[in-house]
Amino acid sequence: MTIQFNTDNKVIISEKLRTPLISLISEGLSRFSHQITRVEVHLSDENSDKEGLNDKRCMIEARLAGMKPIAVTNHANTHEQAVEGAVEKLKTSLDTILGRLRNY
Repeated sequence: MTIQFNTDNKVIISEKLRTPLISLISEGLSRFSHQITRVEVHLSDENSDKEGLNDKRCMIEARLAGMKPIAVTNHANTHEQAVEGAVEKLKTSLDTILGRLRNY
């Protein structure tokens, strides 16, 4: 499972932030890792330099072998929290979609 980060021009991902995010995503999606080929993480700061609640956005797109991508979005106060929430939403979506496929 490849994890790729994309950011807007206001967000800089340092190695100090990237490493724990990769661990969080890898561990959170580990039970789906044999079906996911790539995960794209899009991070942005919707209010730019201004302070605000829930202005950090994370959109995670999981690409499954032989299927259309699945995308979820989460907003939070920090990018770490946004990623954590998006991973939880993605796990729920994957459970639902893959569960339906197993029932056929």
